[in-house]
Amino acid sequence: MSIIKFAIPCLLLSAMIGPAAAAESALPEAITAPGESVVLSVHAEGAQVYECKAGTDGKLAWAFREPIATLLAEGKTVGRHYAGPNWENADGSAVVGKAIGNAPGASAGDIPWLKLEVASRRGSGVLTPVTTVQRINTHGGKLEGACEKAGEFKSAPYSADYIFLRKS
Repeated sequence: MSIIKFAIPCLLLSAMIGPAAAAESALPEAITAPGESVVLSVHAEGAQVYECKAGTDGKLAWAFREPIATLLAEGKTVGRHYAGPNWENADGSAVVGKAIGNAPGASAGDIPWLKLEVASRRGSGVLTPVTTVQRINTHGGKLEGACEKAGEFKSAPYSADYIFLRKS
């Protein structure tokens, strides 16, 4: 591991704690994390991937499959987000989350804001102490309605901010 890969997330941490802490006060109650402090805040650009599947009513509809996103800080790639849901930092540390709260996005086309509890972690680095992940400021990502062929995939571009927290 290069020292630069490790240093970038650490430098970003100090620069981002201020704005993330301010955002906490404006969050919907369902996704707040009282008593937790910010470890890292990043922006994600990517897609929500959907698969055409038969619902319980037998009708074909788009079902969420997985996210695929690049995690960015100050315009630089610092990690990735993918199925699990997993968040992996460039330093090799990673967490897997489990949704425990949600709130609607700003518009009908925006995926919800989420609060996720860390279910497991791997590696050692900036994400090691993380206990909670918040997804906020979502734009896009929703895909609803009927589809025509089971097994077909379609992606919906999205962006969001992810706040990584730890118990204080």
